Amino acid sequence: MNKRTLSATTLLLTSLASGAALAAADHDGKQDMEKCYGVAMAGQNDCAAGPGTSCAGTSKVDYQGNAWKLVPAGTCTSIETPKGHGSLKPMES
Repeated sequence: MNKRTLSATTLLLTSLASGAALAAADHDGKQDMEKCYGVAMAGQNDCAAGPGTSCAGTSKVDYQGNAWKLVPAGTCTSIETPKGHGSLKPMES
């Protein structure tokens, strides 16, 4: 590969990587997040842990199905736990 081709290839790959990083962020530069149920450890949920709980940090067991954690958008259902995959909707515990 000659020097010109190598430079063009490097520039192209850098541009693609930058574009992918920007696509994952919204206009404020923050990454898009989504609620993911069933992936939080006990006491580490972000909110909504069901009856008997008030909000953040109130889940009683690991991977409680009705407690959610914010995760990067598009990653929830690929998160594996001992109880299965994360869910975009509340699950039975």
